[in-house]
Amino acid sequence: MRLGAQMSTAGGTYTAFKRGEEAGCETMLIFTKSNRQWQAKPLTDKDVSQFKEAAEEYSHIHPVAVHASYLINVASPDEALWEKSYEALKIEVERCGQLSIPLITFHPGSYVDSSEEAGLHNIMRALKRLLEETEESAPGVTICLETMAGQGTNLGRTFEQLAQVLDGAGPDERLGVCFDTCHVFSAGYDIRTPEAYAATMKEFDKVIGLERVKFFHFNDSKYDLGENKDRHEHIGRGFIGEEGFANFVNDSRWAGHAAHLETPKTEKDEDGNEIDMDQVNLEKLRSLVKK
Repeated sequence: MRLGAQMSTAGGTYTAFKRGEEAGCETMLIFTKSNRQWQAKPLTDKDVSQFKEAAEEYSHIHPVAVHASYLINVASPDEALWEKSYEALKIEVERCGQLSIPLITFHPGSYVDSSEEAGLHNIMRALKRLLEETEESAPGVTICLETMAGQGTNLGRTFEQLAQVLDGAGPDERLGVCFDTCHVFSAGYDIRTPEAYAATMKEFDKVIGLERVKFFHFNDSKYDLGENKDRHEHIGRGFIGEEGFANFVNDSRWAGHAAHLETPKTEKDEDGNEIDMDQVNLEKLRSLVKK
């Protein structure tokens, strides 16, 4: 697997490559705009050229993936919010097209005060429209639904929900899944032992198809199996544990797939000095690979 982490783009999207290099990334996850604001300052020709030049300079860091804004909710029953969310997601996908970034993931959304079926339908219609409207502007971008922990009315917690959306919006080669370990575990799918991992992956393959997994988020969980809480922990320190991640990094089916940390960036040692935890977590993951 290609291991990396979510990197800051402060100072320009291109700056993430140097940070990724320093952290020991082979791949990385970025935001191309503020993840907590609707508005996105358009990318200039200079922004695009600087990013592509950095991508060439740091060509060993690939693929780059984007996480869309947390504000987007294309499952919303509020038509005004749905349209606002759709347009925001479209802009995010088009920005990937401009930067030649091949992967983007987004949270499927919450059905709020409607119903699960209504929410799933709204996600499907967003994706159908998105695929059509970005066919020319972002033809090489794979749009991924992220597996979710299942808090409240959030959709994407079951493999069946994801399959329903993918089938309803497609079939299309530009649709996929981003598999988040913390979210899947919190949703009730066990991955801690080789046997549990094999059973969960067999179920995923049966319901969705393993070929739909395009990349991963590697996060341990602060909460136990099936608690439906999205709280990330450092690798090996949570309820998933080291063996759970060993199952992934030693599975030949994921050779070449990207996996990104979304774990806390720093912590202090006994002397109060800050430790770069991306480096620590990446070293931990690499130590789990069987030689």
